[in-house]
Amino acid sequence: MAPWSPPRLRRGAFAVWRRNLLVWRKLIGPAIVMNFGEPALYLLGLGYGLGFFVGQVNELPYLAFLASGIVASSAMTTAAFEGMYSVYTRMVPQRTYEALLATPLEVDDILAGEMLWCATKSVFSSAAILVVAALLGVVAGWQALWVLPVVFLAGMCFAGPAMMMSAVSTSYDFFNYFFVLVITPMYLLCGVFYPVETLPRALQGFIQFLPLTHAVALARPLVTGLPLDGVPLHLAVLAAYAAVSYYLAVVLVRRRLLV
Repeated sequence: MAPWSPPRLRRGAFAVWRRNLLVWRKLIGPAIVMNFGEPALYLLGLGYGLGFFVGQVNELPYLAFLASGIVASSAMTTAAFEGMYSVYTRMVPQRTYEALLATPLEVDDILAGEMLWCATKSVFSSAAILVVAALLGVVAGWQALWVLPVVFLAGMCFAGPAMMMSAVSTSYDFFNYFFVLVITPMYLLCGVFYPVETLPRALQGFIQFLPLTHAVALARPLVTGLPLDGVPLHLAVLAAYAAVSYYLAVVLVRRRLLV
């Protein structure tokens, strides 16, 4: 198969997803501590501590503003970690992909399964934050559960670029470039901690092209009960990032493993 051929979506992807789920079940204890402990510390430390001085932001208590932003950003960081460190580990040191390719599975199936798994872990992480936020009384109602499919899509959106990094990486240190130059700027600029309207106008235009901006724009109203706006645009941006990056990741992994 030519490296640039369009990927085929087949049921084999679910076998890869199930394999990862079974492995994750053996590590569920540390995962639960991480998923619940970290957001609780963030929300208590920043939400209550910094919120004491900030008061309200966009007519929301700062704790609610922050919690809804972290629900979205958690999908990004979780998918990025899984798409880089875990995918690279399975592809290079453990040679799991070589074993999978000895079965009827193809590269397309493996990366589609990995992408689904990254998105699933994003849902786990964001759901834990949502539970903590609900216990702190900053979730508006049951409509907040609609944020889970949003973070699933956001997880796929950020998993694709992360897998592209894994496909061209020669070591774990290479991922520092992606985190410092891509993930951290989005984390700080896309509306997680403060409204994007406070940024310079030129920067506001630039961050509209960044996917986390659109994930936050969907997650915040769903969690806090504010009216939703621009839903088709936000979903289209996230889906476009996911589709294009999946295709490029498949091409790069084919070139690495098959060519």
